[in-house]
Amino acid sequence: MTGKPAKPVPEGARKHAASLATVARDAGVSVATVSRIVNGKTGRASAQTIARVEEAITRLSYRPNSVGRALRHRTSRVVAMLAPNLDNPAMAAIAVSTESALRDAGFVMILCDTHDRAELQDDYLRAMRDQLVAGYVMVSAVRSKGLEETLKRGDPTVFVARRNPLGGGAFVGIDDRKAGADVADFLLACGVDRPAVLMAQQNASSTSERAAGFIERLVARGLPDDAIRRAIGPGLSHIEIGYAAAGMLVREGGWPRGALCVSDMIAYGAYRLAVQHGVQIPQRCRLVGVDGNAINTWIAPWLTSIRIPYESFGRHVVEQLQSLWSGAATSEIRVPHEAPSAWSESDAPMRPAAGATQIVKR
Repeated sequence: MTGKPAKPVPEGARKHAASLATVARDAGVSVATVSRIVNGKTGRASAQTIARVEEAITRLSYRPNSVGRALRHRTSRVVAMLAPNLDNPAMAAIAVSTESALRDAGFVMILCDTHDRAELQDDYLRAMRDQLVAGYVMVSAVRSKGLEETLKRGDPTVFVARRNPLGGGAFVGIDDRKAGADVADFLLACGVDRPAVLMAQQNASSTSERAAGFIERLVARGLPDDAIRRAIGPGLSHIEIGYAAAGMLVREGGWPRGALCVSDMIAYGAYRLAVQHGVQIPQRCRLVGVDGNAINTWIAPWLTSIRIPYESFGRHVVEQLQSLWSGAATSEIRVPHEAPSAWSESDAPMRPAAGATQIVKR
């Protein structure tokens, strides 16, 4: 601070938004000097000059023209997130985590719901490019022409939860195959001898890897492949998929004693059918999901689930974007998941026989 009394705000500045020229006149410096200071390039300015400019900016309530800056630099402080089915708590959790991390890094996030449709994904990619976004966060992206064009241009893009359907690229997610294997171990420890898996017809890389890891581990543990029941539900809504897949299981052999549902939402759908059939969950059938949605404690205490720490995804996404912006190499970031490890009183009918390996509550 210079110690001089603050100048009164000119009448014109009260009525109209202040410009660089207004600030420059008030501070007694050139427009170029104000521009450099506003953009953080203060090396050529004295401490006294910087203080005068900052005083003028505060007094005149000057706000930089972000649109003009974006046009000059062909980029902005905005990042676009494209995600499917935001009614899914897992998608919402990823969005919240990423928005918070981007805000801490000085960016604003725009959120677009693609509904898992390639044409809608491309519409949003074009619209966000017109907004000169600094990068894209593609949550559970699908293969599309627009995505291919985005990657060919080299636009900074991070894939989350589901790997790049075109191969390669920066990624943040879990080891889905290991998650499926952990569910297999859990159900075997529960004494489930003929477990099932509920999947989507439009199988994404993440959910298909969960199912594959589940089946591989069961076979490795000595179960014949044909003893592992598989049910596939049609559609895009995971709740409807779970309901349909559970119906298929019931029609083709009744309720299993335990099943992997490749997402928590699929488990919700299966549970709805169980309620309609009077089947007690988990006493009669142990459903194990993958997500660990925070709302499970409130609406699905019957559900055992692999917990994915979505709250940590945001900072990893920002790390990947910063690497892309700086031209540094990127790689896959696999965030450790939490495998099911607790018994509750409602599990009593499912407890393994004496001598079997038990999972102890910590």
